[in-house]
Amino acid sequence: MKIGELAEAAQCTVETIRYYEKAGLLPKTDRTGNNYRLYSQRHLDRLRFIRNCRSLDMSQEEVQSLLALMEKPEKDCDSVNHLIDEHISHVEIRIKELQGLKEQLTSLRKQCESKRRVKECGIVKGISSMRVKGKAVASSHLG
Repeated sequence: MKIGELAEAAQCTVETIRYYEKAGLLPKTDRTGNNYRLYSQRHLDRLRFIRNCRSLDMSQEEVQSLLALMEKPEKDCDSVNHLIDEHISHVEIRIKELQGLKEQLTSLRKQCESKRRVKECGIVKGISSMRVKGKAVASSHLG
């Protein structure tokens, strides 16, 4: 199948496929005499796997690691379990960060309970008076 057909079958864009190819997540393809790429069921299966991993918010590095592990089907799955356990830890950290963000936004929202002019808005004043504590350090695995 050609790239457009693969994109349709995998429910993604041609650009996504090209990105995954450049990133080395999709294997090389054969080309026709007209220099069109030809994709197989193997490419579609792998693309669906990658997209499923991304839907689980796995980083490109995590996906690459899983793909590498899949190349060794006879090995035990301890490495897969470890990778998923680490990902769960990252998700737990991100949930805590998002809960803190929600609390901060809720607090800001309470500063403007009535209709006012923007110049009198408690939210705008609250954001303006916030003090950022140094450079933001992302604690999630996605950076």
